Amino acid sequence: MTTPIAAASQLAVNVLDAHSLLATFGVLGVGVVMFVETGLLVGFFLPGDSLLFTAGLLCTGTAQGSVHLSLGPLLVSAAVGALAGAQCGYLLGRKAGTALLSRSRSQRLHEGVKRAEEFLERYGHAKAVVLARFVPVVRTVLNPMAGALEVPVRTFTVWQTVGGLVWSVGLTLAGYALGSSIPNVDRYLLPMVALIVVVSLLPVLAEVLRSRRTAGPERGDG
Repeated sequence: MTTPIAAASQLAVNVLDAHSLLATFGVLGVGVVMFVETGLLVGFFLPGDSLLFTAGLLCTGTAQGSVHLSLGPLLVSAAVGALAGAQCGYLLGRKAGTALLSRSRSQRLHEGVKRAEEFLERYGHAKAVVLARFVPVVRTVLNPMAGALEVPVRTFTVWQTVGGLVWSVGLTLAGYALGSSIPNVDRYLLPMVALIVVVSLLPVLAEVLRSRRTAGPERGDG
């Protein structure tokens, strides 16, 4: 007979841990987390990068444990959640403006707002929307920021679709590829997740370095 304490422990889920989320909610949970993280400000703390990568890894069947996912449904769930979430965030920002962002007391969220503004100013609408997908917190706040700043709907929709597909499908397939090639890959899960987060930031770092090199001669000419 299952005791109330045992039942509660089975239902408990650590929303900051990708494996716990996947063990509890499976493929559907991936889509929900993608939607919340990219569409609702309350989701800025969710582990989007590590969740996608871990989910792809668990599709291979080479990892030990009871969690096994199907790649096809996972890719659909991740992509739909990421795209629908970003569009929802944009529409909320368009209707509610900056009021949604100013009400939060989270220092981390406000830092994300500042970085999102810098993204939009430095890179322009299209590039900022794509690059923001690979930066935690920024991918949460940039969508409502784009709506509040009245970025054209067509521009936002096209580029958030491009960035959303590259991010969600790319990270999932990266996990799947590594899981397929390394036996008992779950032993190396933590360093792999750290590596994939670092790799996901490389496009942004490259763009920052390129911008600084471009800005250097301009300041010299001035």
